[in-house]
Amino acid sequence: MTDGYFPEGSMLRFVQSHRAVGQTYGQRALIIGATHPVPYVGTSQSTLAKERPFERLARTALAFETIYFAPRAEADRLLRAVHSMHHKVRGELDRDEGGFGKGTPYDAFDPELMLWTMAMLADSSRVAFETLVRPLTAGEKDELWADWVRFGELFGMPREVAPASAADFEQWMADWYASGRLHLTDEARVVGRAIATDMPVPRLMTPGIKATNLAVMGMLPGPVRELFGLRWTPAHQAAWRLVTAGVRLSQRVVPDRIRIGDNGDLHRLVIRSEQAVVARGRRTMELPAA
Repeated sequence: MTDGYFPEGSMLRFVQSHRAVGQTYGQRALIIGATHPVPYVGTSQSTLAKERPFERLARTALAFETIYFAPRAEADRLLRAVHSMHHKVRGELDRDEGGFGKGTPYDAFDPELMLWTMAMLADSSRVAFETLVRPLTAGEKDELWADWVRFGELFGMPREVAPASAADFEQWMADWYASGRLHLTDEARVVGRAIATDMPVPRLMTPGIKATNLAVMGMLPGPVRELFGLRWTPAHQAAWRLVTAGVRLSQRVVPDRIRIGDNGDLHRLVIRSEQAVVARGRRTMELPAA
């Protein structure tokens, strides 16, 4: 048992404790999150996202796993640090980006943008679990969504800004994909494609990361893949079905000590791998000129 915000028995803890979910949902969330230029630009201009995008992904994943699994005292220390950091994430778009005009403000404490950030995680958590583990019942979806709303509240998101139920949330996501407002900055397109295909890991892990990337790309909505120019053929779809079926099967035969737990070791490996690339005077991706 734990005195954390999401104790044993909570749906968020149950879903996120499956390593297959923890290894994939963050990639998916970041890729889809980049389709909204306002929070993307705000994050890019205020964090390591531009210089070391994979380190940012991994450090964010480590921080979130602290909230999911750690005692409240440890989670609270992290939340205070994040709150302080978020005071620096404030500004405005310096050019028109899709349907968002120059001068559109961004602020890490904007309730709608806080909802957006949490929503990407919540949607990706559910999709990854249902793709790689098993379907959720309607009741489980509502429990999971309620936990994610609680997660957002821990970072300052007002509860009233969130859709009331899991079904309302799924409609909220569908409305975004159908809105015609999805837009990528030039930088977001490069970063998102790299997150989808070029995660830095030691060479021995390349086959595994390729399978993970395939799983993530198959979990993306079609409009998002098309926006990023990610190639997806019938052959990709067939391979994706085989990979995801294999992962679902593994949930029934692989011991709990392997398939259940956090992904801290993997996240730290990604951090070290990108830092090694940067230490050699290189980048893990070439960004477009500003």
